[in-house]
Amino acid sequence: MRIGVYAGTFDPVTNGHLDILRRSLQIFDKVIVAVAESTPKDTFFSLKERVQMLEDATSEIENVEVIPFSGLLVDFARKVGAVAVVRGLRVVSDFEYEFQMALMNRRLSDEVETVFLMPSEEYTYLSSSLVMEIAAAGGDISHFVPDVVTERLGERLKRRGRK
Repeated sequence: MRIGVYAGTFDPVTNGHLDILRRSLQIFDKVIVAVAESTPKDTFFSLKERVQMLEDATSEIENVEVIPFSGLLVDFARKVGAVAVVRGLRVVSDFEYEFQMALMNRRLSDEVETVFLMPSEEYTYLSSSLVMEIAAAGGDISHFVPDVVTERLGERLKRRGRK
């Protein structure tokens, strides 16, 4: 079984993330969505909330498992038996960072490759940060994220008095 690992913060998961996940399932028999526990970014949702939203959003997609992780991604990938890390590339600026990370991961472990996938054209502009900005300003995010995210983000913003 060829396993791929699709890692990220997913704060929150977007339809662009799900698009990359579905595309990766055309290459791999199984994809593990690795939700980063520690991140240089401050997250809006807790690790538990991010994992739960991903589990809900992927519940009808076969051969997907959602697992939180910490530490080096290549170590996690080896631990779960993955042959590759899946990364999405939306724009040219993504490439520079992702290329550096892929080379560093290869240096740390030549057993795990990096596979770059481009999203559908409709998702090339989409990011979690942009979704959060739109939601905080009271905009409709329902076309950009799974229903579970629309609901949970709306609830959270109402509690904080933003929406």
